[in-house]
Amino acid sequence: MAVQTDRTDADMHKLDQNILLFVRLLRAVGLKVGPSAMLDSLRSVQLVGLHNKAYFYYTLSVSLLNRPEDRVLFDQAFHLFWRNPKFMEQMRNMLLPQMKSIGGQAEKDMIRRLEDALGKSDEQDKQASEITELQIDARQTISEKETFQTKDFQMMSSAEWAEAEKAVANLICRLPARPARRFRPAANGQRSDLRSILRTATQNGGLLLPHYRQPVSQPRPVVVLCDISGSMESYSRMMLHFMHALTKQSPVRVSSFLFGTQLTNITRMMQNRDVDDAVAAVALAAPDWAGGTRISSSLAEFNQEWARRVLGQGAVVLLMTDGLDRETNGELEVQMDRLHKSCTQLIWLNPLLRYDGFAPKSRSVQTMLAHVDRFVPVHSLRALSQLVGILSAHGQSINTVTTARSTLDWQEQARQFAAQPG
Repeated sequence: MAVQTDRTDADMHKLDQNILLFVRLLRAVGLKVGPSAMLDSLRSVQLVGLHNKAYFYYTLSVSLLNRPEDRVLFDQAFHLFWRNPKFMEQMRNMLLPQMKSIGGQAEKDMIRRLEDALGKSDEQDKQASEITELQIDARQTISEKETFQTKDFQMMSSAEWAEAEKAVANLICRLPARPARRFRPAANGQRSDLRSILRTATQNGGLLLPHYRQPVSQPRPVVVLCDISGSMESYSRMMLHFMHALTKQSPVRVSSFLFGTQLTNITRMMQNRDVDDAVAAVALAAPDWAGGTRISSSLAEFNQEWARRVLGQGAVVLLMTDGLDRETNGELEVQMDRLHKSCTQLIWLNPLLRYDGFAPKSRSVQTMLAHVDRFVPVHSLRALSQLVGILSAHGQSINTVTTARSTLDWQEQARQFAAQPG
């Protein structure tokens, strides 16, 4: 990019417009860039100047980047946008060769998000639109459709995210059942209904005819505790759709809570029939969205204020968090133990299990693992499908519905790391 020392007002106005377009591109590929960050970037560029391209890059990155994991996507967008002023006309030709040279499947998935966002800008040019359509059709291979179920939510493009939301809404989850104290008549069985036998005997001249009964089963309450800290943002958004689908099937039996730095009850909001309205209401009700994490204090508030209200009748608790707690006061073990004893089953949903090399080295993860019944991933559509299988097959072995590695193996590994000195 050619940089001139003397800039006219017209040139600065064009630069402001280009920065605005660049911010829109970042938003389109999934980066969170607010209006204040955009204004900060404009002021910073005016102060630093355009004498050096490296200074210009670092000025924009400091102003617009919020998360370290977005660095690769930002670098690629910056390189493509500022390399050529007519990048919209040549974007496809520039992008496809570079995607082949990028190493690592995770980086390729992030570049796919950038590619999808850039494709939307070609709609003004009919010829470019036709080329874009052909390239998109070429990408939709059978292998990609097969791997869609295992794709990480954080690596999905906007189109894939929309498809994933539809798939989650169509999940059919049968809540775990428990035997109730009531009985109902049965055609046969091993339990005789003595009351019905005596009642009908008076009508049959004292003849005792066999009558049977069987216990009635009713769904267990399900309580969802979802971490909405910054590191969990993508997974929390998809979990909201799962919580809505779960609530839609049994509104009375599902209770939903969010926690970051504080606890928020969103049960009534999840009962809205429209998922978009429900998610919008949740966004307004959770001021700590994409903030810090205080697991122990949030669990303490739940145990004190809500446990007795929603954990009756053999409730099942779904705790979704990465387990990285900011607080180190030792209260986490007490609250996890109390929560575990208050429910029938505590299932920990951790998106960090998407990494093959994940190990429970964190002290907070070790503490939480000792008080859970199941430890399962929640980073993809297949993981959510496995969770549905766990809830529907409540009481069965975890190995029949999830990965081969059991929770006992994770707990044993956590004890080994905890026993290591230092």
